[in-house]
Amino acid sequence: MENCYINGIGCISAQRSFENDFLIEPIIYSEENILKVVKPNYKDYISPAAVRRMSSGVKNGIVASTMAINDANVESPGAIITGTGMGCMQDSEKFLNNLINHDEEYLTPTSFIQSTHNTVGGQVALGLKCKAYNFTYVNTGVSFESALLDGLMQVENRDGENILVGGIDELADHTSKLYKLIEHTKSDTEAPYDIINKRTKGSISGESATFFVLDKEKTTNSYCKLADVKFVNNLEVSGLNDFVNDFLASNELTISDIDAVLLGNNGDIEYDVYYDEAESLFSDADVLYYKHLFGEFMTSSSIAVSLGSDILKSQSIPGALIKNKLPQRNSKIKNLLIYNQYRGKDHSLILLKNV
Repeated sequence: MENCYINGIGCISAQRSFENDFLIEPIIYSEENILKVVKPNYKDYISPAAVRRMSSGVKNGIVASTMAINDANVESPGAIITGTGMGCMQDSEKFLNNLINHDEEYLTPTSFIQSTHNTVGGQVALGLKCKAYNFTYVNTGVSFESALLDGLMQVENRDGENILVGGIDELADHTSKLYKLIEHTKSDTEAPYDIINKRTKGSISGESATFFVLDKEKTTNSYCKLADVKFVNNLEVSGLNDFVNDFLASNELTISDIDAVLLGNNGDIEYDVYYDEAESLFSDADVLYYKHLFGEFMTSSSIAVSLGSDILKSQSIPGALIKNKLPQRNSKIKNLLIYNQYRGKDHSLILLKNV
């Protein structure tokens, strides 16, 4: 199998992830059930005139992709591959509101044009003047994993260099209200929120734009090796053991070879049982979690890959991510496994290795 390295990362999230060592003093969200991104200085990356016309998802995607490109020290990507679960919801809502408020008359098409799921990928390409392969995956809870797998195959098949892969989702006001109504988001009356010790229906909603530069060549800035990605739509709790073991066996590993496992616990009493089962499999690994800091959304696993990459490069685990740490670790963190699922569907495993 061809080596695939993560050589650059850019992340805009509910934390100050555009700063170094931002998890030393993370923002603690105990009273909020909707976590919006901490805004960077957009004008450092986008012209002021263009910023005003863009939704937050597009702006964050452009900034995160630019950060990843700069981090990898490359000029232009060999491909742009994005994954999004809900697309540009803010422009979708804006267009539909105008449709209702103006009785379907005198409508400008701008919001409709910018509401498509591939808007971010298109805007990133325009900004970079990149005419290479450009594709957007919309596969609900494995949208980012689909993009990541495509990027991995691009590298393995030598179809391009410096592949830019990202996951983007944004919050929108009306959609957020609907998520609360159908109990996908936790009730406002349940604060303070504690996703580990206080499980209830729904999760804490979030948003993010996270991009990576993948390449077959290792550089001095390489974070880690992207070893493999696998996902499946339907999986019973009883089948998780085989799913994990088969995946590891295909990579010539066993459960005992995993030094840290990063789980997607979100406090949803209906579906966190999957993470309980996963945690029980890894008695010899540090167990980590992250959605208490970033929220739940369909491409949240992109955050996990960013965090896992930083951990492998720095060989240090931020205390804010630790759910269950081994008493003592004397060896390097060599293999880190990410497991995520979205409302009981779209189960994914991502294997990262130290370089």
